[in-house]
Amino acid sequence: MSLVTILLVLIVVGVLLWLVNSFIPMDRKIKSILNILVVILVIIWLLNAFGLLDSLANITV
Repeated sequence: MSLVTILLVLIVVGVLLWLVNSFIPMDRKIKSILNILVVILVIIWLLNAFGLLDSLANITV
């Protein structure tokens, strides 16, 4: 996956999240949960895109 693709996906997700937060009337708690969920999913996706998720899965304690 190229760096340009990753950057474009991050921009699109950010704009969509901004649009939801700005123009869709929701309770503030629901918006907070939505924001946290999107951030967690994007972090997991980035870890997977850079191949760090596989290396973290191989770590044994």
